[in-house]
Amino acid sequence: MTTTNSIPATLSELSGTYVIDPAHTRIGFVARHAMVTKVRGAFNEFEGTAVVDGTDLTKSTGQLTIQAASIDTRNEQRDAHLRSNDFLAMEEYPQITFVATDVRQSSPTSLELTGDLTIRGVTNSVTIPFEFEGAATDPFGNLRVGFEGSAVINRKDYGITWNAALETGGVLVSDKITLEFEVSAIKTA
Repeated sequence: MTTTNSIPATLSELSGTYVIDPAHTRIGFVARHAMVTKVRGAFNEFEGTAVVDGTDLTKSTGQLTIQAASIDTRNEQRDAHLRSNDFLAMEEYPQITFVATDVRQSSPTSLELTGDLTIRGVTNSVTIPFEFEGAATDPFGNLRVGFEGSAVINRKDYGITWNAALETGGVLVSDKITLEFEVSAIKTA
């Protein structure tokens, strides 16, 4: 299939409207467990959009909505506990949201996305550094762009305070949680 789309090579060439492709995107997290290992998980249901102004990235906008019930750590018992009032309280707060408030280019292929992250009804500003992984036209003629980024948050800042003390000292779940984003987005306009 032939396309007339030019492939952006730099952040300044990305102007347009994009939608996150959930089939090729991972929104994940990492928490330390029992002070000795890490538990990784992801959210399987989410949607997001971005409007990118390549001539002035500070005018760009974006939003992400995650369904809290879609949390998946590959352990049903742990996932049920994470959905409960001890953690995400998904019955009362079914969604986790991020709304961009500022976009800054930090290098030719990097940007910092600052926005309001809301978990359990508590909103805090978070800055996520992202690396532009490139762009390509897929076999269906869609222009795709890729970004990867991560940020560390303190879960207590969102009212998630449950924990259990360990006999050997320390606690069962770390306060610091690393959020991981591997994003594939499709240009729609």
